[in-house]
Amino acid sequence: MRRRRGVFAAAVAAAAVAGLAATSMASAGAFETGSRPAHDKTLQAGLDALVKPGGVADGLLPGALMSVRNPDGRVTNYTAGVGDIRTKSKVPTDGYVRIASNTKMFVSVAVLQLAGDGKLALDDTVEKHLPGVVRGTGAGAAIDGRNMTIRQLLNHTSGMTRAMPLMPNGILPIKDRYFEARELLDAALAEAPTFAPGQDRVWEYSNAGYVLLGLVTQKVAGRPLAEVITDQIINRIGLKETYYPGPGDRDIRSPHPRGYLTATDAEGKPIPGKLTDITRFDPSIAGAAGQMIATPSDVNKFLVALQAGQLLKPQQLAEMRKTITAPGFPESWTYGLGVIGMKLSCGVMAYGHGGDADGFQSRTAITTDGRAVTLAVTNDEAGRGEVLAFFDKALCATK
Repeated sequence: MRRRRGVFAAAVAAAAVAGLAATSMASAGAFETGSRPAHDKTLQAGLDALVKPGGVADGLLPGALMSVRNPDGRVTNYTAGVGDIRTKSKVPTDGYVRIASNTKMFVSVAVLQLAGDGKLALDDTVEKHLPGVVRGTGAGAAIDGRNMTIRQLLNHTSGMTRAMPLMPNGILPIKDRYFEARELLDAALAEAPTFAPGQDRVWEYSNAGYVLLGLVTQKVAGRPLAEVITDQIINRIGLKETYYPGPGDRDIRSPHPRGYLTATDAEGKPIPGKLTDITRFDPSIAGAAGQMIATPSDVNKFLVALQAGQLLKPQQLAEMRKTITAPGFPESWTYGLGVIGMKLSCGVMAYGHGGDADGFQSRTAITTDGRAVTLAVTNDEAGRGEVLAFFDKALCATK
């Protein structure tokens, strides 16, 4: 999750890139079966092109890692570039990365599980579960929890601001600061709403809306959000390499590549070819909108379990995938309840999300026939169009 951004930048270049990779392995377990798969050379070449100095991203993507899971359960992991620009170490195969706004899928599942258990309804007002909490003080029409539903928060039609007011100058000045969820919400409520909740299904991506959903989940479940996600999702389907960082946890579990920002001068202008290491920071500034960390293969396991009905009842999964127009996203994309519907260039439908945390951008989705791809690169600001084009190609590939 990044200041003044949603999951993806509004303008996405239609770059034609093919590729990915480095190291391959088939993991044993409930989600991986079959023999050791071979790398797709076209995907490897495309991934190499993303990180090549002087290439499509101007050399500002030091490393990339991707995991591909075929419908038959075979898993292939790819890497390219370097994991550390100082030591020139390799990108760790299937290493941990900050998955940022992919966290929204996990929060949505937690909310939909509560709905499936009859503990809340998607059309409940926020006021019902957090009485008196949501009273906006920003200019214009104040946002009010009495006029806002859980569904509107989930699909970004609540009108909650997209601004991140506690991060006005980027991550560096506040990288070691810890933020409580209520502090994030109160700052957002001081901003003017983008529009009235549900107004003609107007859509605007809002991280603040998911911070609020995290508080709703905690109130209804009676337990901290991180515990709910850990118990009801991570442990339930055996995700060994996915976690919600605890208070004060600024590091990433090993192995992991390092994450970078494009360096800027005193006036905030990019310095060509220069990067700043931002691997270590406190992700509480993102909270329920983007705090989680995982490996690419584990995110794919989550997508497979979700699609297979291991996390949600059929009615709730159908609600999750009921999408609406999402202005600013690629034209073929729509937004559901914490999930993006992606019509791929090959005509196939996929569902997933993406995330931009300082230092990492990641894209993840599963096609309706069960091919899952999670791609991460180690600079969240560079090569966005090229990364998306390659992600589309990896999902459409057959190996």
